[in-house]
Amino acid sequence: MVSLRRVLKSLKDYRFAAIGAFVSLLLLTVANAITPQLFRWGIDQGITPKNLSIALQSAGWMVVAAIARGLFNFGQSFWAEAASQGVAYQLRNQIFSKIQNLSFSYHDQAQTSQLLTRVTSDIEQIRTFVGTSFIQVLGAIVTLVTISTILLVMNWRLALITLTVVPIAGWLLAQFFSKNSTLFGQVQEQLGDLNAVLQENLQGVRVVKAFVRESTELSRYTMLNNELVTANMKTIRAIRGTFPIIFLLSNLITLAVVGYGGAEVINQRFSIGELVAFNSYLLFILQPILLIGFAAPAIAQAAASAKRVYEVVDTEIDIRDRRGAIPFEQCGGRITFENVSFRYPGATIEALKEVSFETKPNELIAILGMTGSGKSTIMNLIPRFYDVRSGSVRIDGRDVRDFTLASLRSRIGIVFQSTTLFSGTIRENIAYADSDASLDRVIEVAKTAQIHDFISELPDGYDTLVGERGVGLSGGQKQRIAIARTLLTDYRILILDDSTSAVDAQTASQIQAALDDLMRRKTCTAFVIAQRISTVQNADRILLMDKGRLVAQGTHDELMATSPLYGAILESQMKRSSVQLPANQRS
Repeated sequence: MVSLRRVLKSLKDYRFAAIGAFVSLLLLTVANAITPQLFRWGIDQGITPKNLSIALQSAGWMVVAAIARGLFNFGQSFWAEAASQGVAYQLRNQIFSKIQNLSFSYHDQAQTSQLLTRVTSDIEQIRTFVGTSFIQVLGAIVTLVTISTILLVMNWRLALITLTVVPIAGWLLAQFFSKNSTLFGQVQEQLGDLNAVLQENLQGVRVVKAFVRESTELSRYTMLNNELVTANMKTIRAIRGTFPIIFLLSNLITLAVVGYGGAEVINQRFSIGELVAFNSYLLFILQPILLIGFAAPAIAQAAASAKRVYEVVDTEIDIRDRRGAIPFEQCGGRITFENVSFRYPGATIEALKEVSFETKPNELIAILGMTGSGKSTIMNLIPRFYDVRSGSVRIDGRDVRDFTLASLRSRIGIVFQSTTLFSGTIRENIAYADSDASLDRVIEVAKTAQIHDFISELPDGYDTLVGERGVGLSGGQKQRIAIARTLLTDYRILILDDSTSAVDAQTASQIQAALDDLMRRKTCTAFVIAQRISTVQNADRILLMDKGRLVAQGTHDELMATSPLYGAILESQMKRSSVQLPANQRS
């Protein structure tokens, strides 16, 4: 219940709504407590002595009490819902903000589906608890205390018989919570696993259809759906073993009250009106117990959901600003890797092993190597997507960890190997990092990325809506939009991570020619991870990576003369290029 207490503490930010709900609850309890006394007054002072005036007056006050109960019940529900919506709003913002600030190492291991379940289903469970279950339990406690006091005043012997159900029901509910607290967490985990399959299939529907795997994926989804139903049925069985006993106790108490109270009336120690009032109060005693019983599963589920939400909110951020970090503003162009070793979280082997090099101002550095050689890892360490395990990465002699993250990353332009576009127009995607950029600037960078002509031919031009994840655009078109997006940033260091891999050779050559001049004019240092020979030949220096180690560096001609691995890579690329050329263009 620690997590639920944290949820309730957040109500202080919505104290007016919470106070409104509580005051309405107290007034509702008063109206409920008065109603049986009106019955007693009407029967004993009106009906029994045949006093029509008193009977009509009691009936009139009962109408007033009914209207008051309706108003106070509405006020309680309205203000409780307002408070619960505020808490849900706050939690959604908290968890989304935390997800945005968590480092790459967290997202490498966390399941997207589980995060989605926490932001949606789990927070909805918490909202329901605050808006419904909590107010029910609070109202039940207030009602139990109030009505118990009234019953003890009216007839303490009969009251003791009635109130025996309270400790028994309390013990049963405590047993229910202790035995089934983890069960409701498992249900949410199962729901997250089911959402994982749904997400994968929505994203990979083309692959599923291409390989005719619809029936296999349906079977996989059905299996997990069955597991979710099984987990939910376990909660139903847990409820079945507790609440029928509470209902049985309630009925037995009713029989005892009617029997004992009837005997008291016969012996003239109790009036008929008092018995009717007492029996009415009995309903007010049993109703809160039943409400607590019905709320118990929802509370247990909300507790499990709150724990899952706060697991994300409380996660330590690995990559954060150091104390005394300074803004990164000037870049002289000297980027140094000093004995850098790095291993990804959860990996068993190192991605980089004692890598050392230093760039010169305005250098264009190309990085080559086989798949998995550590090329992209080098690029991930410069903007501190990860921190080195040993060694250091420095810019102009200062460790990158000495700079504030926001200033460091805002001065590093990156085009990732895998392209991500967002819903919106093409112009909004290009201007993602600078939403105030003019159309002329957007067009300028689009021309540099060789995508302007394509956009101009679209019916809506730069206002064309991009489909989800860029559906409707080719891989090359998405890459060129991503390049334009990066060029619009205020970068000083430019990193192109195999950013023209989905573009044909001729377009790649045009992009590279435009970028070469731009990189040398605007950047202090540029890194290009690519496999095309044209990029390698134009670079000032080439870093050759193999199995996480820097095995050679130099110009194209120097490496051709000294590195067998470099020659082998270039030879394989030349063969591939030769195969792709038309027959009349092959040498």
